[in-house]
Amino acid sequence: MKINILAILFCIILVSCSKEKKQDIDNPNKGEITIEVDESFQSVTEALTERYMALNPQTKINLVVKKEDLALLDFFERKIRVVVLSRELSAKEKETFDKKIDLPWQPAKFAADAVLFVVPKNSALESISMDDIYKELQSEDKRLIFDGTNSSNLNFVAQKFNRKPSELKFSIINGNENVVEQLKKYPDKIGVISYNTISRPFGEEAEKLRNEVKILKIKQGNKTYEPSLSNLKVMTYPFTRILYFLTNEGYYGLGNGFIRFSCTQLGQIVVEKEGLQPYNLYKREVQMR
Repeated sequence: MKINILAILFCIILVSCSKEKKQDIDNPNKGEITIEVDESFQSVTEALTERYMALNPQTKINLVVKKEDLALLDFFERKIRVVVLSRELSAKEKETFDKKIDLPWQPAKFAADAVLFVVPKNSALESISMDDIYKELQSEDKRLIFDGTNSSNLNFVAQKFNRKPSELKFSIINGNENVVEQLKKYPDKIGVISYNTISRPFGEEAEKLRNEVKILKIKQGNKTYEPSLSNLKVMTYPFTRILYFLTNEGYYGLGNGFIRFSCTQLGQIVVEKEGLQPYNLYKREVQMR
């Protein structure tokens, strides 16, 4: 009987030491994790991870670019601890979340992005209506070019029209940047890209891409909207979307530490410098004497 008690105590000590070791290796200031993100909002996520690691030199965040649907599957299978999403999960996906993750549903919203419809600079087209976009998605002409299947841009547009991506008709050029760079070869087509692809104000590559296309205004009813930050802030631009994090980390480790940073003032400054609209707004107080 004494041997059994000693054995139990020994096991408890081992488990306790194991937990302490895990927490010591992996906490908001020390450790290594992997985050998966769709290429459409790679730029802002990359900027956030770089800033976080600069402030916390003992951390390493591996950023893997993967189509939104595939990243979500990896998240459910716990191959990664944090995923960045832009669309609403389906009822089935939320059910999977509850079953496999067993944590409260707490999306951490951090930025307003948008889906843009772009044409070559020399195009006569200036705007496109919601009705016309939907008609194009039903047309065999496949004039709309997306950056791939399972991508955030396609998912979001399909969800906007209450359709599954498989029900829509479209062309594909893999990658947002490739859509922009190759669009001039297809003057009758309309590219569909993320705002974050071209939003970084002083980014050399973003500026180069901005100069290659014209962003179409969106007609909805009798009004026309452009993807300005003021329109993203109040979400009047019809294809405004909110970027958010999900985590399957059940303790305050590196994943939750990074998410918290991204949603607080320092992280929101990074979002603003990326040219996106911060989700969490902070009042600026100026004291005058």
